[in-house]
Amino acid sequence: MKMKSILLFIVIIAIVALSTFTAFNGIEVGGFSVRSIGESINQGLDLRGGVYVVYEAETDVTGAELDRLMNQTIQVFRRRVDAMGLTEPSIVREGDNRIRVELPGVENTQEALDVIGQTAQLRFVTPDEEVILTGNNVRDTGVVYEAGEANPMVRLELDGEGTTRFAEATRKFIGQPIYIILDDEVISSPLVKGVIPNGVATITGEFTVEEAANLANLIRAGALPVDLREVQTSTITATLGENALQRSVRAAQIGIAIVLLFMLISYRIPGFVANIALTIYILLVLAILVVLNATLTLPGIAALILSVGMAVDANVIIFERLKEELRVGKTVRAAIDSAFRRATRTILDSNITTLIAGVVLYQFGTGPIRGFAITLIIGIVVSMFTAIVVTKLLLKLIVGMNLTKNSKLFGA
Repeated sequence: MKMKSILLFIVIIAIVALSTFTAFNGIEVGGFSVRSIGESINQGLDLRGGVYVVYEAETDVTGAELDRLMNQTIQVFRRRVDAMGLTEPSIVREGDNRIRVELPGVENTQEALDVIGQTAQLRFVTPDEEVILTGNNVRDTGVVYEAGEANPMVRLELDGEGTTRFAEATRKFIGQPIYIILDDEVISSPLVKGVIPNGVATITGEFTVEEAANLANLIRAGALPVDLREVQTSTITATLGENALQRSVRAAQIGIAIVLLFMLISYRIPGFVANIALTIYILLVLAILVVLNATLTLPGIAALILSVGMAVDANVIIFERLKEELRVGKTVRAAIDSAFRRATRTILDSNITTLIAGVVLYQFGTGPIRGFAITLIIGIVVSMFTAIVVTKLLLKLIVGMNLTKNSKLFGA
């Protein structure tokens, strides 16, 4: 039992050490390589530099119609930003009628603003490059199903002028495609199967439901009946973002180092265990952020540091309970079981209230506030796991080694 505990403890220490080195330095062995956290995690606008702009829709519509309009606008923005080749843009709705667009890593800010802010241009073009319809001629689009067809179809409804022009075009170009072009990109090229005189057309193909809905939304978005007003624009240079990141990382390193030293001095063996658990906690949070493809911002770093403090606080509660149990004469093993049993409820209560606050911030916040909230939520969940599960496992392994039964080394 003693040898098994020693070997398992050594294996855990080795894995943590290797993971820590890999996380902050990367590793390459032969043809296999793992990037460091700094290279893997996405950096937000305030760290990487770039531009953000807030647009306001100038419209009197409200309710569901406003929601539909704003969602269409966001979709058009996203297509334009994706076409610019930018990584991890943030396009979110703010309030009822505003949209915030963040573009990390943009070099030519004015060109980027010109691209995303231009009016959507939807055109229906014949094989001889004649524009027969524009987005203004499209009254509505939707996804429909017809008997005998295995796949969904996209239904178009045109206005009076569009009906006349489309009837002439379909009569002339039977068997040929009509190109549907949004922002100079062909989004569909259906073949004309017959004359369409009534202004109601369907686009068929091997669509999935999602593909059909996406095409319908794109066509509808080309006829946005709204003007957008630029209400706020800001540019953050890459140098400013890099300096902010360096200062934040340095502050985090100093703070965490002080915490680790405090735990070791105050609680001795449990403090050493807490430091290992805290290292595991940091590695898990960063790994989750990478897996979720999350974007790290300055508020996110603040949330990470805050949750580190909460993870340490959970360990402090446990170790104070451990001291109390040892002082009444219990063995180390019994004291550990009793301390965790008494402390768990307190830890859960304090963390759940903060977790609720994080959920509220995420639900009602926008932009950096949501980034803070999601990092805080992840941190809280992982901190409870490491404090209650990992710390207890490591303490049990140390007790199983039978290296010492001196309660003073356990903080008593």
